[in-house]
Amino acid sequence: MPIIKKEIKLKDAAKLFPGGQRTLERWVANYRQYGEEGLVPKSTRPKSQPNETLIRIKERIIELRKQTKLCAQKLNFKLAKEDIRIHDRTISKIIKNEGLVRKYRIRKLKYKYIKVPLAMGNLVEIDVKYVPDLIGEKQYYQFTAIDCATRWRYLKIYDDCGNGSTINFLIKLIEIAPFRIRAIKTDNGSNFTNRYTGYQKSFDPMNPKPHPLDLECQRLNIIHYLINPGKPAQNGKVERSHRTDQEMFYDRLKFKTILDLKLAIRQWNEQYNNLEHCALNGLTPNEALLK
Repeated sequence: MPIIKKEIKLKDAAKLFPGGQRTLERWVANYRQYGEEGLVPKSTRPKSQPNETLIRIKERIIELRKQTKLCAQKLNFKLAKEDIRIHDRTISKIIKNEGLVRKYRIRKLKYKYIKVPLAMGNLVEIDVKYVPDLIGEKQYYQFTAIDCATRWRYLKIYDDCGNGSTINFLIKLIEIAPFRIRAIKTDNGSNFTNRYTGYQKSFDPMNPKPHPLDLECQRLNIIHYLINPGKPAQNGKVERSHRTDQEMFYDRLKFKTILDLKLAIRQWNEQYNNLEHCALNGLTPNEALLK
């Protein structure tokens, strides 16, 4: 370089250099120290972040994610109980960088629903889930009821999903529920209604025979709502709880006898009622019952 060889002064070269004298001085200093490699553009990004999350907090987030598979907001609820204050988006970035998120996601259509505030017992969603694996070469069924206001839930295993089991489950639910049930909501399965099966076979279509569950609801002074056909999202709370059952219960445990399943499902139900919920702003169903 002419400046290094002192063939031209730096201040004279700066008059012709469009980058300015300070930049030229820095280039000359880098060339003298590192040679031509010192002139290669480098990132000005800082090598350290003063507000970076502590390693122990990152390790705790990763540990909780692997143990529970909960979302970032629910993980934040648990961390808050350990006096760890961190933002939900920071937790999302940490579990994403560790590859602990789902690789495939289905884009969901967003609907605008009007949320009506409910008191506990005003509306309880009820549905049936097949127990995934056969036990003793026999199929069993999980009846689920979840309160829309508090997310309090009750589970019970039956040998079948007929009308008798449905009515028995409703009676057991009323006995054990810590609130009065005023209305229930179900899908259009034959064990819940005969609107799409029995009405057409009725001798008097204008005055069809009511379903046994409807008769029981009338006796107990409970309103029975039905969702629209093909719209399981209208029963979304119980459907979402079934996905939690599959991921956190059935995928992790295997059962040899029906007694093992009934004991485990009772323990899992107690654990579920003590899990933090995003819809409850971090409260558990049991805590929501107290409020």
